[in-house]
Amino acid sequence: MERTKIIEWLLEGDVSIQYQVQRDLLAAGDEVLVPLQRRIALEGWGFEFLQRQHADGHWGRGFYQPKWTSTHYTLLDLRNLGCLPTPEISKALALIVDTRKGYDGGISCHVAVRESDLCVNGMFLNYACYFGISEEEIMSVVDFIISQQLPDGGFNCNLNVSGAKHSSMHSTLSTLEGLCEYRLQGYGYRLDELMQIEREAREFLLRHRLFRSDHTGKVIDSKYLRFPYPSRWRYDVLRALDYFVHAGVPYDERMLEAIEIVEKKQNGAGKWLLPAHYPGSAFHFEMEEPGRESRWNTLRALRVMDYFGI
Repeated sequence: MERTKIIEWLLEGDVSIQYQVQRDLLAAGDEVLVPLQRRIALEGWGFEFLQRQHADGHWGRGFYQPKWTSTHYTLLDLRNLGCLPTPEISKALALIVDTRKGYDGGISCHVAVRESDLCVNGMFLNYACYFGISEEEIMSVVDFIISQQLPDGGFNCNLNVSGAKHSSMHSTLSTLEGLCEYRLQGYGYRLDELMQIEREAREFLLRHRLFRSDHTGKVIDSKYLRFPYPSRWRYDVLRALDYFVHAGVPYDERMLEAIEIVEKKQNGAGKWLLPAHYPGSAFHFEMEEPGRESRWNTLRALRVMDYFGI
């Protein structure tokens, strides 16, 4: 299918898809983007998420319960939609900062677990910075994240729990997304250190060609080559490539095989399918049906193809 028809199909989707297509694939100006982005909170998926917030400021039963429909993952979904900050979102962020800071300065998932989870803090930094939280409220989170970098350049959420020695692709990407958003939104606290850490963590992913063992060359995990959405904490090569786009990282030949894997998943109609969700996943509602053509995956794949000139 010619690109024009694919774009038309994408623009028939939710307003959040329309906004990102106009921004990332069509390079529209503010006269188009501003009204579209404002609508995300007022209709479609964004409105549906916001309507599920409880009077106490949380979604689900709190910050991290139940896991997939909690406040944490709902805010991540709203950030990924491109939603503007709303009073509901500001209320939730204030509640998190006031009640979930741990002894180590990070955001704590569970009252019964003293150590903060690095993956959760990377995701928190991502959406909190995107929604404009004050720098003072996240300084301790920045300190915690910096303390968790491993010598190989990446991150592993088991470092402060069980003494992990090698970084995790999952933890590293979640942290990279948070560091990227911190930088792009203009925060300054320990910025030079964070930019160097971001470069080192990117190098960790690239050293693995985004999905291969740097020792054996074998695929680390076949699930890295599937693209369920929303990704949440799970790593896959499309999510990694989309991070490189968002971060403004130039092409590196070590990305090529991952890019080719994404390209080969395009179907005869020029679109990408949504695979089955991971076992145990739960949702406020399903944005798209697994097994069908996916606007989310088509948008993200085209964004990667366009950026890298494929």
